[in-house]
Amino acid sequence: MDSFAGKLAVVTGGGSGMGRELVRQLAAAGCSVATCDLAADSVARTAALAGEGVPADTTVTGHVCDVSDEARVLRFRDELLEAHAADHVDLVFSNAGIGVGGSFINEPREVWERTFAVDWWGVYYCARAFLPLLIKSPEGVLVNTSSVNGFWATLGPGIPHTAYSTAKFAVKGFSEALIEDLRTNAPHVRVVLVMPGHVGTDIIANSLRAHGMPAADELNADFRDNAPLSAADAAAIILDGVRSGAWRILVGEDAERLDAAVRANPGAAYDYAELGKALRGEAR
Repeated sequence: MDSFAGKLAVVTGGGSGMGRELVRQLAAAGCSVATCDLAADSVARTAALAGEGVPADTTVTGHVCDVSDEARVLRFRDELLEAHAADHVDLVFSNAGIGVGGSFINEPREVWERTFAVDWWGVYYCARAFLPLLIKSPEGVLVNTSSVNGFWATLGPGIPHTAYSTAKFAVKGFSEALIEDLRTNAPHVRVVLVMPGHVGTDIIANSLRAHGMPAADELNADFRDNAPLSAADAAAIILDGVRSGAWRILVGEDAERLDAAVRANPGAAYDYAELGKALRGEAR
């Protein structure tokens, strides 16, 4: 897909962070976008920002949707088709995600399952809802956001990360399995797997709000402002990868280093001393 101009894209989790930047950069390239988020005010703000100064015939719409609820995903699909007077979509970015539910052992089941539902079932429900519409496109692209925690299931010593990691592993496996499924049954549609490292977003605050907890603004600001990569730069990497035809996009130098270290010695992935040596480029 050499150009996004004249296309129609769907972006979930568009209220902030990478989702908002994907919407803005797609619209600036002449791509109409329908985006959704749990937070009505945030997604409305994204639509307003992205709609400023866009090329002619480019429309950006904001919608409220909880992607963990299939009925709401289907309603979002129907709303956007009506709003854009469309019978197909060209790109779908399943970007919505939250954290919390780190410990399977110690944290409440409902907290764990809420994170898993957004991060995995949200991707699954969007694929079910939108793949038929991508198949109607002359060339369709399904972009699923996993994470470095889709190939490395921890945040380090003493920091379990089970709900998020389990979901992101599922997204990775599902996306890779779709490669041959699409190649066989819908060869004009392709899947792209995105695996970001530490990107400067408000995921901590958004995750806590999604669980009905206080937003922890100071912790969120520290995570966002001290990230090695901004949300805007991350979105640009993703869109460049989609244009290039890549099926696997690592976002950030930290993601690239961790991926290389884990692939080089999978057996040492959770031996933090050995993994640390690999990340520092020290000989084994």
